[in-house]
Amino acid sequence: MQITPVLLCGGSGTRLWPLSRKSYPKQFAPLTGGATLFQASARRLAGPGFAPPLVVTGAEFRFIVTEQLAAAGVDPGAILIEPEGRNTAPAVLAAAVHAAAADPEAILLVAPSDHVIPDAAAFRAAVQAGLPAVAAGRLVTFGIAPDRPETGYGWLELAAAPDGTGAPVPLTRFVEKPDAARAAAMLAAGTYLWNAGIFLFRAADILAAFRAHAPGLIAPVTAAVEGAKADLGFLRLAAGPWGQAEAISIDYAVMERAGNLSVVPYAGAWSDLGGWDAVWREAGPDAAGVVAAGHATAIDCADTLLRSEAEGLELVGLGLSGIVAVAMPDAVLVAAKDRAQDVKLAVAALKARGARQAEVFPRDHRPWGWFESLAVGPRFQVKRIVVHPGAALSLQSHHHRSEHWIVVQGTARVTVDGEVRLVTENQSVYIPLGAVHRMENPGKVEMVLIEVQTGSYLGEDDIIRYEDVYARG
Repeated sequence: MQITPVLLCGGSGTRLWPLSRKSYPKQFAPLTGGATLFQASARRLAGPGFAPPLVVTGAEFRFIVTEQLAAAGVDPGAILIEPEGRNTAPAVLAAAVHAAAADPEAILLVAPSDHVIPDAAAFRAAVQAGLPAVAAGRLVTFGIAPDRPETGYGWLELAAAPDGTGAPVPLTRFVEKPDAARAAAMLAAGTYLWNAGIFLFRAADILAAFRAHAPGLIAPVTAAVEGAKADLGFLRLAAGPWGQAEAISIDYAVMERAGNLSVVPYAGAWSDLGGWDAVWREAGPDAAGVVAAGHATAIDCADTLLRSEAEGLELVGLGLSGIVAVAMPDAVLVAAKDRAQDVKLAVAALKARGARQAEVFPRDHRPWGWFESLAVGPRFQVKRIVVHPGAALSLQSHHHRSEHWIVVQGTARVTVDGEVRLVTENQSVYIPLGAVHRMENPGKVEMVLIEVQTGSYLGEDDIIRYEDVYARG
């Protein structure tokens, strides 16, 4: 029987700010290579023995999910859209309810989409090692062989030390993130593994576990799935019942209470990239402990991560030790590396000040492509807009601004008050205030234009949509 991956990608972690933000979290970023973490997760769980992945995500990420899966060459199964984030227990339950409707014996592999597991073949072998326990009605989780007394992870206590074969071992209990002394003791004991938060089970068995240990979630989540509406290839869970489900993690709701858990030990490399210190570690520091990525240069530095994600912005570190410095076009983080887990404090401080950078990514991704602001001033704004081949913006108008469009790559099909024309490279068009207009890319390559807005109000909410292929309001 095939295994159905369940990819969870609705989170919006803050520990990798400013690269990861609420509007564009870390799973969609290429943190450790050319592919994003989400793409790498989908590819790792694709191929022989795996069914198309079932994806659970938020409405704001739905088009990013399909775009990145297409680029990765992975054809998804169902994509469940959460009306709001309710933590992992409702998300896992929704996936199980959906899968069980077709086959109660379906085997599900639940995995976060933001982990790094370099050896995909070894991990797939570990999954196969867990199948006999699944066949026996066990809930299987995966434990990572620890190589240091890590205080940033939860741990798993096993009933016996792993025997080296990779065979499942009964779980004794979950252990919360420990202090340094406790972590060192667990590392020395040999009967503890890191909790990877990855699970393997039959749909019927996890549903039975929810009924036994978190019965209050059953009714609202089942109603949300049964009341789901198809929308452009997505399945939108019903918002009313979904909002009544308790926001709780799968560990707290079920796994820490269930008595039928087994752990598959995994000795390969793994990271949840839970902070910039983890990114530094995974990037492979040089002999001085330095990682310089993107447009970054390190001079006489040690134990330091320098990373610039901004074109034209050179980040230079001189004589630094134990520092993380990450530069984006609109924000820069400079922190002591041993305070990497406290980056969330910076995000909280920015939110308290009302700073847009706390949650909003400088590049705004839309179903048709993306845009970013290049310059903003009194009564004007300059944007770069990229439209994917075959994509189209909505037919719309504005109350408060007019626009000038200059095409710099490709060809745009432009509609202005019913008149349609093609605008090619180095040509421009003027959109008067109040005109009903649309921009489309009829070509085979991305279309890029520079938009100059002028007016009394330039907010993104000054849009009246008349037609939209993406069914937005």
